[in-house]
Amino acid sequence: MDEQSLDDDPLCLVFIPALVAVLHQQERAKGSPLTEVEVHAIRDKSVCMRMRYSHALAMEEKRGYSDVRPEHCWEDWQQVRTELSQNGQ
Repeated sequence: MDEQSLDDDPLCLVFIPALVAVLHQQERAKGSPLTEVEVHAIRDKSVCMRMRYSHALAMEEKRGYSDVRPEHCWEDWQQVRTELSQNGQ
């Protein structure tokens, strides 16, 4: 990959496993909704790595669902929680 191609494909953070899966598991184990403080603490302790955006996107497509964005994890988690509860999960 040349330098121009790298500029067109920036690095991004990717949680391994997906942060949304970790939050879902932690909330189910708790038996009640996670608080904003808990969500941020889980995010801050979770494993992540940097990878090219194109690789992260391909991994997300293969996984079949989107992850929450680390910088907006509380807001994203609230949306996902609503969707999961509507789907009975």
